Amino acid sequence: MKYLLSALLAIPLWCAAQSPQVPHKMTFAGMTLTIRDDARKEIQADVDALTRSPRHFNIKVERAKTYFPIIEKIFAEENLPDDFKYLVLQESALIPDAVSVSKAVGFWQFKDFTAEEMGLRVDRHVDERMNIVSSTRAAARYIKKNNYYFNNWLYALQAYQMGAGGAMKAVGEGKPGAKHMDITSKTYWYVKKFLAHKIAFEGAVAGPGEVTVAAFPSSGHRSLKEIARAASISEEELLTYNKWVRNGNIPDDKAYTVLVPVNASTQEFLASVQADIPRSTAVAAIKPPVETASREPEPKGISAINGVPVIAARQGETAAALAKRAGISLTKFLRYNDLSKGQRLIAGEYYFTAKKRNRGQEDYHKVSAGETLWAVSQRHGIRLSSLLRFNRMDRDDKLSEGTMLYLTSRRPADDRHVEEVVEVDQGSVFAWSVDPVETSSTVQGRVQSAPVSRTEEPAARYVPERTESEPSASASKENESNRVIVIPEPEKEFVSETRPADKTPVTSGSDKHEVLPGETLYAISRQYQVSVSDLVRWNNLDVNTALKPGQVLVVKGEPAAAERTVSASSPIIHEVRPSDTLYSVARKYGVSIRELMEWNGKSDFNISVGEKLKVHPR
Repeated sequence: MKYLLSALLAIPLWCAAQSPQVPHKMTFAGMTLTIRDDARKEIQADVDALTRSPRHFNIKVERAKTYFPIIEKIFAEENLPDDFKYLVLQESALIPDAVSVSKAVGFWQFKDFTAEEMGLRVDRHVDERMNIVSSTRAAARYIKKNNYYFNNWLYALQAYQMGAGGAMKAVGEGKPGAKHMDITSKTYWYVKKFLAHKIAFEGAVAGPGEVTVAAFPSSGHRSLKEIARAASISEEELLTYNKWVRNGNIPDDKAYTVLVPVNASTQEFLASVQADIPRSTAVAAIKPPVETASREPEPKGISAINGVPVIAARQGETAAALAKRAGISLTKFLRYNDLSKGQRLIAGEYYFTAKKRNRGQEDYHKVSAGETLWAVSQRHGIRLSSLLRFNRMDRDDKLSEGTMLYLTSRRPADDRHVEEVVEVDQGSVFAWSVDPVETSSTVQGRVQSAPVSRTEEPAARYVPERTESEPSASASKENESNRVIVIPEPEKEFVSETRPADKTPVTSGSDKHEVLPGETLYAISRQYQVSVSDLVRWNNLDVNTALKPGQVLVVKGEPAAAERTVSASSPIIHEVRPSDTLYSVARKYGVSIRELMEWNGKSDFNISVGEKLKVHPR
């Protein structure tokens, strides 16, 4: 009887330890995948490995419960399929300071040059690869950029690991636009491992986590020490959640997202910072702020919007009087605020006393009823001309309620006006737990996918010398903030799709190709035996804009690059194209990004279409 009772008690434990089974068919990014038997065995083996140890699996589950709400909302804003969120578990297990053997860093495992190309700041002060908001948006745009070449999300996934160039060689003609695909033993290993992560975690990551943290913008706070003191927590604890800050100080070039754990000590601080957040700096670009048609005055004490000084208009004050009070000429005041002469000021409204910026601190703005383009530009401290250019609009265009305006990049030409973007309230909190308590509600029978090597060298967290060893399943709990996490998977090479300019003479003649329905840049590049990056450069294409039937492309040669012949003693003037980044311009002329920034007096990586950059080629 005793043995029978023991057997009966063991049944629930055995059932809880069962791994999710790999189905014959599954969906991914709107595609239907048929998984053949040979591939099912491989994927099932990975799923079993992921779900073998409850402790390790549940650590990842708790991190997912913390970060997935943020990732999901950013993906919704970027129009990226939600399924890609499982990729971050495969890449870093959601460990912010994870470092791969190929020196890729952070949540989404970017190498430094790729991170900079995607607009992330990586220097001795800040490493945004460890910032969940910044790095997730960069990852979304990188994946979308890859999909522009393939028109196939499965190939875009493969390209995330091996680069678009490598994926093009691997898939050959491929299946652009495919809605159904087979997964076989010949399918690239990285894709099969991703599917294993999706299957293993999909049913386990719902619900809140064990511990909560709150997110707010860094505006007005210059150091983690200052925030920790105000929040009544230790600086060490705060650093655990903000490893992107490398020397304790937060730069003021833009608003970064700061995470603070929620407990009895921090409640008062969090309530105060939520109340004091200027309307132009809503939570770390996750939620576009919503403005009513009749705008209320900003809170008292606002001295800057988007880093630009402002001054509030008094009742009955004229532009000339306000300009005089601000100590600038009327002409400058009108220009700074995109005003015409004689235009009345609005009492309580904030006006700028210096030039507004070319980009906003947030990526999007949701239009409210009755709102104008000028009002949006003032609210976000962005030049009206930049706002018009980003959104392909004219000054007299009327806005529709619910339209999403782009504030930092150009709207794709064929992009529909998004009526709704998932929002995160300023008071939202997110869950975090490094080593959660296993409860009956937590899925049992789990294990992490691959051995993770750990080296106790906190001072060498970024590019340490590492030895790889397999941790035991019963390894003691370690301090996450004081270790290097090495991901011992095959090197993931990000391949930039922007190449240096050809050194061979450019031919005077150019062949043309008229785009057919459904054609992609990749298909055209193979037809004419040229690279996709050449097509992009020759035709000044925006990588975020799809080709249109009837569009005529240059498929041979390129416009003569006269600037290459200019003597090295005088600078070259490079006019920024839609597809340009500081990284791509630097590579084109064989200079460093730092040199390019110094020559042009830049403090960040932002450039605008049409901007003239000085270059001193070697």
